[in-house]
Amino acid sequence: MLKHIETALLDIAYEEHGEASGWPVVLLHGFPYDIHAYDEVTPRLTAQGARVITPYLRGYGPTRFRSPETVRSGQQAALGADLLALLDALHIERALLGGYDWGGRAACVVAALYPERARALVSVNGYNIQNIAASAQPADPEKEYRMWYQYYLHGERGRAGLTENRRAFCRLLWSLWSPTWRFSDSTYAQSAAAFDNADFVDVVVHSYRHRYALVEGDPQFDAMERRLAATPPITVPTITLEGDADGVAPVGGRLANAQRFTARHENRIVANAGHNLPQEAPEAFAAAVLDVNAWTA
Repeated sequence: MLKHIETALLDIAYEEHGEASGWPVVLLHGFPYDIHAYDEVTPRLTAQGARVITPYLRGYGPTRFRSPETVRSGQQAALGADLLALLDALHIERALLGGYDWGGRAACVVAALYPERARALVSVNGYNIQNIAASAQPADPEKEYRMWYQYYLHGERGRAGLTENRRAFCRLLWSLWSPTWRFSDSTYAQSAAAFDNADFVDVVVHSYRHRYALVEGDPQFDAMERRLAATPPITVPTITLEGDADGVAPVGGRLANAQRFTARHENRIVANAGHNLPQEAPEAFAAAVLDVNAWTA
């Protein structure tokens, strides 16, 4: 059942499964996806005693900004701050955090800056904290072409395209990023409803411009962004996952940051999985959560 809880900035919509006394797990979706990415992960965890919380990120689904004055920011610090605020609102002192894409970034931000709030971490594609200062440095062409959608959104043509064609645009990304996943029309439609949020376009465009230092962030997150600029280590036990068919981040693409994980860390490659790894390979994602939880038992 969908629930809502208010933080200073948001009315966050989320689902919660499992016993209230269970060990808390917060699972965070990415762009352009939604909480249904965890539909098959959640029962595997609740069967082992977990209390699983899956929130809609800012700009997605029924989550709403409480004030029209709040910057519709998609920057990494905003995502991390939202996760912290959710934990506070739910009175969860420490949780196991898991995510991919934007959600993996939020989880990494909290694990890095507020390790006392994270028992452990499961992160798809490794260390997801952005090095904005280095964003102008070109990558090799093999990596650059995969970022076409980001460059498209840097201009107003891209904003108009996302506004007018959001479902077709996002479905194309699903197909390109998960070439081995044969998702159905109904599966896509179930998640695509989340993109009808009135703030979706503004949050997405801001995210892909801020990470290249093309726009200013929300000033209330300046201090957090300064801390993230140092690419801080993640000091909690972590399992990272990579899909070997990921159309965004090829296997091994972010292993240069493996030294950022200073506690127990294991990287796993998941066969035949693309970018939406929890939905494509729920058993592998759930196993990672259960295993890293066992490390901290």
